[in-house]
Formats: sequence, structure tokens, C-alpha cells
Amino acid sequence: MKSFWDSTGQLWQAGALVGKPVTAFTSTGTLQGGQETTIMTSVPVFAHHGMIFVPVGYTYGSPMFNLGEVRGGSPWGAGTFAGADGSRQPSEAELGFAKHQGTYFTGIAAKLAKQ
Repeated sequence: MKSFWDSTGQLWQAGALVGKPVTAFTSTGTLQGGQETTIMTSVPVFAHHGMIFVPVGYTYGSPMFNLGEVRGGSPWGAGTFAGADGSRQPSEAELGFAKHQGTYFTGIAAKLAKQ
């Protein structure tokens, strides 16, 4: 990601991303792998570009509070646990959260586009 953002200097200099909405999701190898921190540390980059960060908050509702299964994600954004060796695939709960975030984000982006 650092390499990607480092390559956006011309966009930054031109202000090309100012006012554009952005959201984030993550995948980590294990529990305590930094899912919230990964997204939180991306926000300063978004701010330097003048982008509007759209977190999902708790809008996904009750599935976010289900402690009956391992799942990634937080109010900062959807997430998955890939497993220490990268072999774990996203669960249905994680995929549902990601789909919800995409729908939520596009709704906010559409509202911003009308302004």
C-alpha cells in the first residue's frame, strides 16, 4: 500500500482526489493482527489527499455483535482473517459485512455526487 500511495504524488499535487469518498477494508493473518490499526493508519493518507473517509460504523447491525464465530471487521471497515499461512477464506459473515459496506459506501458516494 505504501508503494501505491507513494505513486500518487501527481494526483496529490493536482488535487485530483480532493472531495472524493474513500472507504477501506482489510485482511490480516491472525487475531490481534491490526485490522482496526491498518485502516486507522490509512486515514492520514486520505486526509493528505483531501479525500472523505466513509467508515461503515455499526450500520451492519446485529451481525457485528455476534460472538459465536470468528470474523473480522470493525466500525472502521470490513475485514477477514486469512490465517497465519493465508489459507483461510472469508466466512459468509465476513463476505456479508463487505457487501454491506460496499452498498453503504456507494449510497454515500451517490449522495456526495448530487451536491
